[in-house]
Amino acid sequence: MKLKKIMIVSAVVAGLCAIPLASAYAADDAAPASSALTDASGNAVDGNAANEKAEKGGGFMEVVFGKPGQRSIVGMLLWFALFGDGILAIYFCIDCNILIKPEKLMPQRLIDQVQAAMAEGDIVAAIEACKNTPSAMSNILLAAFTHIEDGYETIQEAVNAASDLEQEKLMQRLTWISVCSNLGPSLGLLGTVQGMILTFDQLASGPAPQPSDLAGSIGMALWTTAAGLIVSIPSITMFYALRNNANRRILRMTAVTMEFLNSLRNVEVASDEMEQV
Repeated sequence: MKLKKIMIVSAVVAGLCAIPLASAYAADDAAPASSALTDASGNAVDGNAANEKAEKGGGFMEVVFGKPGQRSIVGMLLWFALFGDGILAIYFCIDCNILIKPEKLMPQRLIDQVQAAMAEGDIVAAIEACKNTPSAMSNILLAAFTHIEDGYETIQEAVNAASDLEQEKLMQRLTWISVCSNLGPSLGLLGTVQGMILTFDQLASGPAPQPSDLAGSIGMALWTTAAGLIVSIPSITMFYALRNNANRRILRMTAVTMEFLNSLRNVEVASDEMEQV
């Protein structure tokens, strides 16, 4: 189910990327025939005014898609990868934030039911309550209840092992946020390298190019670096915040379970006395 969600998100990102890419190349094909006579609205324009407008640049969209006639497939793919990385980072942050909510990890209804069952010494009812309310807390409690006949030390070891397992499950989900945060600067650095390569290609291709021609490649290098950091900084911040919250809640669940262990010890002693009678 998790893989299916990721595939759906990836397909949506790919579709969103394909639309502007096709539009950009369509604009390049149409530009030579129409730019000299009319503007985008179909009105006649002066050639010098059009050239001055082109020299000013097309803003951020021109950074992403490049200038007409100088578009780079690699540059566009890098930007689409950065956009996709940012979208996935947002998705995983929201998903993990929902995952570690207290009502998801340790439902209060489960705690109340188990506490009532333990007060009556009814282990079977406590086990049924855990099975009817699947959660990380119920898994830890079941680990304790299933070893009730093995002694207190064994129960404590089972609880610690179950807590470590639940923590590992949460960390595996949270790690995807860290992956997205690490991909951002890497993609930005790749964009920087590509921008420098384009700059030196222009310098080596013939007569000295105009500074404005070099500025486009250098600007792309700086913009991709900035975009990678924009994705990375919030993602890594959210990763550590969510990780710390998850660890605190795992410790809380372990502490609650250890409180129930005292009741288990009393139940175990009472059971031994009944057998002797």
